[in-house]
Amino acid sequence: MTPRLLVAGVGNIFLADDAFGPEVIRALATRPLPPEVRVRDYGIRGMDLAYDLLDGYDTAVLVDTARRGHPPGTLFLIEAEPPGGDVVPEAHGMDPAKVLALAAHLGEEPLPRVLVLACEPGVLPDADQDILPGLGAPVAQAVPRTVDALHTLIPALLADPRAPVPPLGCPVESGPPHPAALPGTAAG
Repeated sequence: MTPRLLVAGVGNIFLADDAFGPEVIRALATRPLPPEVRVRDYGIRGMDLAYDLLDGYDTAVLVDTARRGHPPGTLFLIEAEPPGGDVVPEAHGMDPAKVLALAAHLGEEPLPRVLVLACEPGVLPDADQDILPGLGAPVAQAVPRTVDALHTLIPALLADPRAPVPPLGCPVESGPPHPAALPGTAAG
């Protein structure tokens, strides 16, 4: 049976580099992933993503921005830990940790393995700015590299959703998969 994979673009298209996830999903239209992979732009619809995470996927790859102190445009991969009891579920918004907590709260089955393919943002609006459309140059240049990374990562995950991630030419900020995040396994 072919593993079920979800690639989810996350971010607000009106908030500069926060639009990275949706822009990567749009770029995949010209270089689609295999047909057995569901590719979707969730934007800021955290509730939709939470419910979809409960739909029997083996692995979900969230494409988003994250501040990690790297130069803008740096790509990195994070193996998401299952949400702890200290993360409060949130139905409105798109904080990935809170979306995972909401999905865990709503479902009875373990969450899928969740990987975050992230880009270091350079331009995000100030508190007094409502809208700042368009990606900054370093993050815009990271979009095709992210599509390339997905074309390396997804075939490996289709072959074995529990396997270590292949080299993507970017830092991996995680250890081995956490057992509670994998389908069909129990927390140890």
